Amino acid sequence: MRVDVFTIFPSMLEAFLDCGVIGRSIEQGLVSVRVHDLRMGAGDPHRSVDDSPFGGGAGMVMMPEPLFNAVEQEDHPRPLFLLGPGGRRFDQATARELTEADGFSLLCGRYEGVDQRVGDHLVDGELSLGDFVMAGGEVAAMAIIEAVGRLVPGVLGNEMSAAEESFSDGLLEYPHYTRPAEFRGWPVPEVLRSGDHGRVDRWRRAQSLARTAALRPDLIEARGGVTAEERALLEEFGLV
Repeated sequence: MRVDVFTIFPSMLEAFLDCGVIGRSIEQGLVSVRVHDLRMGAGDPHRSVDDSPFGGGAGMVMMPEPLFNAVEQEDHPRPLFLLGPGGRRFDQATARELTEADGFSLLCGRYEGVDQRVGDHLVDGELSLGDFVMAGGEVAAMAIIEAVGRLVPGVLGNEMSAAEESFSDGLLEYPHYTRPAEFRGWPVPEVLRSGDHGRVDRWRRAQSLARTAALRPDLIEARGGVTAEERALLEEFGLV
């Protein structure tokens, strides 16, 4: 899996790419991330990438010429996505789609926005983390790289981790516990210490259903509600 990132702040990604799951996957050759400085596409001595908007208004807009130059002078994988609030909502399903490609590229917006001609003629689409505004796309790029990268085969030590986590089947993940078995009077649920793996699996499924219904009812609605079998599972553990 190869990911290229175009940004005016390459240093923002350096520490991120050295740490955690993504850092290890890069060391192991499972994921490759190349960061390109958009200012290298600027033609003036100050490496300017922004200018005031036509028609007036607050803020500055990223100019098309340095962005086109920076992208076109680098060999990079497609699709190329512009990161901004108007894009398709990035979610776990999108992350899985991107793992099916050999790679993709991300263009980080900044300032008040990006010249529309970039969106119309340079990129293949847009991605957004959600309905909120940040100063730029670098944080979004890091989030997308981690969400996609951890799904690449071999990146996670236990492949079941990706299969069982939140949103993998439209539900939030079940709660987790570890040692000690009792902490400040709060015990770990007995079922998790029972050694009955079948019952543990049913409990975890029931907990996922109950937790999703309580915290994200929209996800339950999106999957068509709770089936009769799932309701029986909830009843088994007194969750309805």
